[in-house]
Amino acid sequence: MQRPSTLAMILAGGRVDELGVLTHYRPKSAVPFGGFARVIDFPLSNLLHSGIERIAILSQYRSYSLINHIGTGAAWDMIGRNRGISILPPFKDYDNPHWYRGSADAVYQNLDYIQYYGPSVILILSGDHVYQMDYRRMIRYHHEHDADLTAAFIEVEPRAASRFGVAEIADDSEDGGRMLSYEEKPANPKGRWASLTVFCFRPAVLFEVLKKNQKGDSYEFGRDIIPMMMREQYKVHGYKFRGYWGYTRTIDEYWQTSMDLLGPDPKIDLEAWGIRTNLAHRNIADRQPVKIGPHGCLENSMAYNGCLIEGTVRNSILFPGVHVMAGAEINDSIIFFDNTVHAGVCLNRVVSDVNTVFNRDVRVGEPQCEKPSRVSVIGWNNSIPEGLHIGCGCRVAPRIAPEKWPKDKLEDGEELQ
Repeated sequence: MQRPSTLAMILAGGRVDELGVLTHYRPKSAVPFGGFARVIDFPLSNLLHSGIERIAILSQYRSYSLINHIGTGAAWDMIGRNRGISILPPFKDYDNPHWYRGSADAVYQNLDYIQYYGPSVILILSGDHVYQMDYRRMIRYHHEHDADLTAAFIEVEPRAASRFGVAEIADDSEDGGRMLSYEEKPANPKGRWASLTVFCFRPAVLFEVLKKNQKGDSYEFGRDIIPMMMREQYKVHGYKFRGYWGYTRTIDEYWQTSMDLLGPDPKIDLEAWGIRTNLAHRNIADRQPVKIGPHGCLENSMAYNGCLIEGTVRNSILFPGVHVMAGAEINDSIIFFDNTVHAGVCLNRVVSDVNTVFNRDVRVGEPQCEKPSRVSVIGWNNSIPEGLHIGCGCRVAPRIAPEKWPKDKLEDGEELQ
């Protein structure tokens, strides 16, 4: 066996409450994005283009969707004697009575996997960020500065910094510098560099700090491992990333990051970034080309294989299999696989999960809704009753039984479970 110089581990198994119904049946890393892909396709494609060929995916919450999407790893050229993707689910044994208790604990429970391959560098990535990055440049910086840990950061506005792990980084070079301080979600941050959850570790140091952390009651890289390493004066560096970074933790952030795909000069260029996905998942490759009817309109929007557009679609993203019937209108929305939108329907700022039917004259949202969270989310496998008005910022759970739907209206901000 040829030992890889870099082993990548993707933290991909969690659910985030802020994404609500989109993660009822899938981990956040498997949420569809960009009209054909999944969020995890971004770190996977980055790894492919960085020449990193041995990857482990740490999965815990409702892994089936993720496992089905990854398949054999062929979509990212990860099949071969010395390359591959391994999905590592949680387990219990005589030594370990726990499921994964946090990001650091998930890696700790798989140290035997790391030791089997014996890499010189361990790259740990979040599976739920949208960005393009050549990890080789960061790894080169890590080696040049003989660091124990190099963590990637992006500069953010002070008012946004408190939502992230935030660092002060010395101006040692254009690419980064010594980490001067680190705080996890501080109320009054001292720094302006937000963590990307991209970590490059010296293996022996990673083993050491993960073992020390097992004596605590919290098991997170940001909350526990980085502060410990700062206290104990390990060589910790910050790598300054200056490209686009899209966050998908909340519905509003997911919606905005998706909208960054549109416009005359989009912030995200999927083709230029070289994003790969599993085209066999949900039969994307086998669907017919997009069809636009004689009265159909597709304006500043993206639509993929299997879509039939007979109505009007503006500033929206349609996944394969969406049928927009004549007389329907979709604005500023993200419509997942195999939705059907009947005549008279008007959708404004909607994220609709797979296999949903909007029956005649349904209205969701308003063009100029003033609610703080204006995006309405419809869970999968729903049939919205004819003529129903769903307000702004509403949340509808998957598979709502016919008798549970309101007669005429779901008020702004309401949830239907």
